Amino acid sequence: MKRIMVFGTFDGVHKGHLDFFKQARRLAQNPKDSLLIVSVARDKNVLKIKGNFPVLNEKKRIILIKKCKLVDKVVLSGAGDHIPHIIKERPDIIALGYDQKFYVKNLKKDLKNKGLMVKITRLKSYKEKIYKNNLLHAEGGYASGGKN
Repeated sequence: MKRIMVFGTFDGVHKGHLDFFKQARRLAQNPKDSLLIVSVARDKNVLKIKGNFPVLNEKKRIILIKKCKLVDKVVLSGAGDHIPHIIKERPDIIALGYDQKFYVKNLKKDLKNKGLMVKITRLKSYKEKIYKNNLLHAEGGYASGGKN
């Protein structure tokens, strides 16, 4: 079974997120024989990266992602260090979003130094001018539950 891990804020769920999960799962030779692990960003990390807190707190975002049938497991990201929670899950593949820039510069090297050899790939965007949380929140595109 291929373990695939993705990361994000997931402040509501929209079609872009669903496509992201589908793309990630397709990275396994046999998507039905894969485990998709979603790491939800901590509120304080979202503030650090994006400059503001998410609309939904981390507990509500975890509950929201757990409801998604495309996802097998949901974990909360690391508080100070993003590496330990990845090591604990031992993914075979890490799938990054098209716009993820934080914590990725030395990710492969940092994981290798901890004994984890992992394939890292970047996924394509899905209508990035439409399905972007900051745009959807500004336009009122969805509230807490998102539009699936």
